[in-house]
Amino acid sequence: MKTIRQIADEIGVSKQTVYKRYKGKLHTVCAPYAHTEQGVLYIEEQGETLIKQDFLQKECSVGAHTYAHTERSNGEVLEQSENVGVIAVLQTTIDTLQGQLAIKDKQIEDLNARLSESNAALVAAQQTAQAAQALHAGTIQQQLTSGTDQSEGSGDEPKKQGWFSRLFRG
Repeated sequence: MKTIRQIADEIGVSKQTVYKRYKGKLHTVCAPYAHTEQGVLYIEEQGETLIKQDFLQKECSVGAHTYAHTERSNGEVLEQSENVGVIAVLQTTIDTLQGQLAIKDKQIEDLNARLSESNAALVAAQQTAQAAQALHAGTIQQQLTSGTDQSEGSGDEPKKQGWFSRLFRG
């Protein structure tokens, strides 16, 4: 976590310039990465990267004008310090993205593990359902078979009467 002043020193601009940019167009994207402690605004690494990228984009859009101006005023020394600043911002961006990528890889690995567990549970549930269906089909077959055996019995047996008929014999 860094303060606005620390970020401004790294970029090579004033604290007010960074603060204005943060409070202006970058506020909505950087706000989740910022908090205030005892009146000091602290910005997490992701917010710092966003601020540095914004300054880098502005610097790149100025392009050749900035390059020509630095050559006229201080020669190679200013150009090298500018390159070091750009390289630092790019390296910070790369580090942040690699960290985020590692987190995403871990999340994907966890999701794949849960998916495998779900698939195994689904296969077990399907096997249980098939076994229950087979058992049910066997029970139905047995009932049908025992029902035909009774009806195919000898014709000498009297027809069975229900309990209601037996109760009211007349």
